[in-house]
Amino acid sequence: MLKKLTTAAAAIALTTGLASPAMAELNGTLKIFSDMSNPAPRAVMEGLASDFDALHPNLTVELTVIDREAYKTQIRNFLSANPPDVANWYAANRMGPYVSAGLFEDVSDLWEEPAIADNLASTKSAMTIDGKQWGVPYTYYQWGVYYRKDIFAELGLSEPSNWDEELANCQKIVDSGRACYTIGSKFLWTAGGWFDYLNMRTNGFDFHMQLARGEVEWTDDRVRQTFANWRQLIDMNGFVANHQTYSWQEALPFMVNGEATAYLMGNFAVSPLREAGLDDSKLDFYQFVEINPDVEMAEDAPTDTFHIPAKAENKEAAREFLRFVASSSVQTKINSGGALGQLPVNAQSSVDADKFLEQGFDMLSSNSPGGVAQFFDRDYPAEMAAVAMEGFQEFMVIPDNLDEILERLESVRQDVY
Repeated sequence: MLKKLTTAAAAIALTTGLASPAMAELNGTLKIFSDMSNPAPRAVMEGLASDFDALHPNLTVELTVIDREAYKTQIRNFLSANPPDVANWYAANRMGPYVSAGLFEDVSDLWEEPAIADNLASTKSAMTIDGKQWGVPYTYYQWGVYYRKDIFAELGLSEPSNWDEELANCQKIVDSGRACYTIGSKFLWTAGGWFDYLNMRTNGFDFHMQLARGEVEWTDDRVRQTFANWRQLIDMNGFVANHQTYSWQEALPFMVNGEATAYLMGNFAVSPLREAGLDDSKLDFYQFVEINPDVEMAEDAPTDTFHIPAKAENKEAAREFLRFVASSSVQTKINSGGALGQLPVNAQSSVDADKFLEQGFDMLSSNSPGGVAQFFDRDYPAEMAAVAMEGFQEFMVIPDNLDEILERLESVRQDVY
């Protein structure tokens, strides 16, 4: 539990742009549950709680941070019994089960306020189910290929722009005794990222979302082509060995040590890579390459959110906290390179002068005409996503099992939709 700060400290907070748009007089306790358990996000979450606490002298903010993977398994239970007042989660389909179960509060009233309606408009559709809004976004971030620029220079490689160049680069990297890509698929979602990009680049965003809605069979030849492209990298030993035993964090040292040259990952990987010694002279970024020139480039840009549980006790304070984290000044601060290192959702916020954030902003703003997906396990129903990502991991280890995997996924599709 955060200690109460003095009135003077609250005044300081107000002068630094941390005040929420409507300074309501709040009382009681505000309980926040968060999955921001990695060091940099945790510091951001602790700062948010502390700053909000300082703004409201009669309110006590109680923050509980839960390991991210554990949070995913616990959220339904704690939303149903003894819920907090505010909880982290994700946009789009990932919030669907909790909306359907009546576990998230309708906050459409907040989206009628100009400060949110005007400045967060780009993400309103991702927060909308059945014509209502169920939370507010506070950050989003690009995915793409983070690579060892110094090793590319050593091998005489340039950033690839198409699949043939990607494969040619990969062959040279493998010939040098390295893996092209590190990956830790122990928690499955990293393999989901690979499927997202390969499928969107092979078949396009619209097809990818049709598959997400259950409108396409998993045994479709177009899906098989996605896996055929994936297998080209697998067959040339493009990925680190035994990746199914590593989390995404445990896969970072392969890139840091030069045993692998790149990582398909979200921008949240930049901070630990820098902390491990890869400064900007060694680390760079490029957009996942074009595979099929007939489809437009589309991107994964997951949006993270705050929600009010339907059974929350202090909904007044919770609504004020959502206004606070949706504000331009707060989103500028928490998304800076020294904090989350991601992109603010609020249109009035500033993007930090960080090369990866600037590259991501440019890519999402000007070179993703195909569309923006949330991420595999956010766009696909939970039951489908869980079985599919198990299949992706299995495919990466035993690619000859593809027919069996696709038949299994098709059976699940018929049950889910």
